[in-house]
Amino acid sequence: MKYRLLGTTGVYVSEISLGTMTFGGSGQPVWGSLGALPLSDAQRLVDTALDAGVNFVDTADTYSEGESEELLGQALGKRRRDVVLATKVHARTGPGPNDVGTSRLHIMQALEDSLRRLRTDYIDLYQIHNFDQVTPMEETLRALDDAVRQGKIRYVGCANFAAWQISKALGISAREKLARFVSVQSYYSLVGRDVERELVPMALDEGIGMTVWSPLAGGFLSGKITRDNGVADSGSRSAQPGYTNFPPLDRERGFDVVDVLKGVAERHGVSPARVAVAWLLTRPAVTSVIVGARKHEQLVDNIAASDLTLTAQDLTELDEITKLPAAYPNWIQEAFAGVRYPR
Repeated sequence: MKYRLLGTTGVYVSEISLGTMTFGGSGQPVWGSLGALPLSDAQRLVDTALDAGVNFVDTADTYSEGESEELLGQALGKRRRDVVLATKVHARTGPGPNDVGTSRLHIMQALEDSLRRLRTDYIDLYQIHNFDQVTPMEETLRALDDAVRQGKIRYVGCANFAAWQISKALGISAREKLARFVSVQSYYSLVGRDVERELVPMALDEGIGMTVWSPLAGGFLSGKITRDNGVADSGSRSAQPGYTNFPPLDRERGFDVVDVLKGVAERHGVSPARVAVAWLLTRPAVTSVIVGARKHEQLVDNIAASDLTLTAQDLTELDEITKLPAAYPNWIQEAFAGVRYPR
């Protein structure tokens, strides 16, 4: 396993991290279909990941309505100090009007609940799960900073934020001397490269680490979905009610990508999924790719992406079939990028 610095911190995290969305949720709509793994299966996945050198584990208070955190806390046990433990806050956790969002009230309540479920005194990386359009950014950042000063959080990050939202938060943190975001968790895949337009340049410029969710685009890049069957694995997120075409993608173009992906995989004698994860590890700004699994062999295969070296030919073929058309103002800035250099 290889390790990379998390943003501008001095903390090294494994370039493959364990996602726990499949933990728990038996009998629950959506969550039950995504995994519904009991403690015994969750324990095996955690042990497999840690034994392979994974030291970065990600969860959220909303996964399986909190059961994911509970099972993860039990599975880690005495190995808690061996991992950089990340969880998230923002999604609804109850029926009340304040059981959602990133107000000071909800953050403080949700943090205490996560600490209890995870059986720990502190969270290594506490992440805002989504942008709150109601709560002022200053309120959210001050609440997070207070928790850092109390020792309940080591670092703060965000997920699913736009580049301008992160930049605004960094500016407020600098002005008010508050704990700053050190990472952003974003969707990124061979069929979803939108982050390259704004988020990746911002992350590189500001020293923000990028962690990646859904590297297989909801299972689409596993190679199991074809033009003929057109059906996702029943356990993948994109197969669940309310998650159709999630993450969104142009399926016809996506199948062209999968064709190339399978060709690269055949040259290396590995699965398309392993190649898809390995490709992400070559991308600028990417710190760690989050892999989740229902089956032990899936996790082992994804972790092995850390040892897969793609050739220049592989990267060229994958880039050519997946690259985005330039968007404004990117295309005009790129066109005139050379004018400031002496001839």
